[in-house]
Amino acid sequence: MTKLRVGLLFGGCSGEHEVSVISARAIAQALTSSQNTDKYELLPIYIQKDGHWQGGELPQQLLTSSTPTQLISQINDAAIAPDDERSALVAAPVATDLTLWQTPPQVNNVDVWFPILHGPNGEDGTIQGLLKLMQMPFVGSGVLGSALGMDKLAMKMAFAQVGLPQVKYKAVLRSQVWSNPCIFPKLCDEIETALGYPSFVKPANLGSSVGIAKVRSRAELEAALASAASYDRRLIVEVGLAKPREVECAVLGNDHPKASVVGEITYQSDFYDYETKYTEGRADLTIPANLPTAIIQQIQEMSLRAFAAVDAAGLARVDFFYVESTQELFINEINTMPGFTATSMYPQLWAASGIPFAELVDQLLQLAMERFAG
Repeated sequence: MTKLRVGLLFGGCSGEHEVSVISARAIAQALTSSQNTDKYELLPIYIQKDGHWQGGELPQQLLTSSTPTQLISQINDAAIAPDDERSALVAAPVATDLTLWQTPPQVNNVDVWFPILHGPNGEDGTIQGLLKLMQMPFVGSGVLGSALGMDKLAMKMAFAQVGLPQVKYKAVLRSQVWSNPCIFPKLCDEIETALGYPSFVKPANLGSSVGIAKVRSRAELEAALASAASYDRRLIVEVGLAKPREVECAVLGNDHPKASVVGEITYQSDFYDYETKYTEGRADLTIPANLPTAIIQQIQEMSLRAFAAVDAAGLARVDFFYVESTQELFINEINTMPGFTATSMYPQLWAASGIPFAELVDQLLQLAMERFAG
């Protein structure tokens, strides 16, 4: 049996670089597990923070190192250090206009890609477009699904088209925030009138709660808008619900996807911010969630509708707010390349649905080949 050579693409030029490395380490372990070792050959490819692609020994070191965070720092610090200060151990090339995004020779041997890249320049359709130009199969959504899943405003418009319930929101442009002193106060007046407090201010095109703030006053609103505008030219302001439960459902498949059991996230912080999301012990996952059967079925059905609405493929995690007092459900977002560590919600939801981690990785690669062939 000929093994499929899997290009595990990780790292990338986003604030979620380290999360990508952690996800890649878990996937690499699954690909080299006893049930997958006869099917797949692992070819890790690492994208430095400066955009330089690395093949060979260095990405393998990142996947097996006992101190990956330290090694990431060494690699990326070396890439910007003067030649006489760069570590011989790391030997990271410096990206220049001529070398940026050039691929290492190992790329020529890849049969199917697993781009476990999170955030901008990874799950927003950019890498997916490159892989399509290479005419190569890859895990996950294509250009359209990835772009819609990454951009909160475009995503909400797609959800509205299929009648999925959402909280009230308002789109804002950076140019409105960074405008003259007459326009910005009027913008804040409009937001207060339409949405009130509390509300959430978010960059439209960033992942993992980066740049998000919960606001309860005019001063906080103004500061949050200014902060979010520093991250993105398109912003979104949403109504803050009173004590909603945050529940999530995983989707797996292409043209005939299926939904997992439903899980719930609980935490003590004011909202599910970046620190809470990625600091061990700050949040608890309950799988399956303790919810009425009718609500679970509704979440699963809405997850599949959301998956189709953005033309997702392979995998996605769909997040909801459930207001228990009124039994209302509101879709929050779809994540087309969710965190993929052994303790992340997406693989845990499928493990609870009868698909263990290594088998899940196998199924995703087979779905990638199926979509490419079809």
